[in-house]
Amino acid sequence: MTKILLVEDNEMNRDMLGRRLQRLGFTVCFAVDGPAGVAMAHQESPDLILMDVALGDMDGWEATRLIKANPETRGIPIIALTAAAMRGDRERIIAAGCDGYMQKPIDNVQLINTVRSYVGAGELVPTSPRKKEEVH
Repeated sequence: MTKILLVEDNEMNRDMLGRRLQRLGFTVCFAVDGPAGVAMAHQESPDLILMDVALGDMDGWEATRLIKANPETRGIPIIALTAAAMRGDRERIIAAGCDGYMQKPIDNVQLINTVRSYVGAGELVPTSPRKKEEVH
């Protein structure tokens, strides 16, 4: 079964994203901050990491750099979750080692399609205008 590590400090966001991913058949493990995300990436060997970038003392950028610097975890794709996707952020995201990003609030169709594009699980969902669940 495909395992996803969700690194998110906001409890409501963790709960909503975690439940959504579990309903899609993924195993989800959680980390509440950067240091825990780095440790769990090593311990759990997930197939994909969803990394909030605004995490406090060790932000998602630093956690990503540490995960990508470790030979045992560098191959794990990391998707940044950010509310601040502005001009130049794509370059910053890639420079930090992330493989992609999703802008908050996260659209469920975008979540499904992005995750599946990295882990190869199932068919993509057609994109259509839908109400976004509020993940900030």
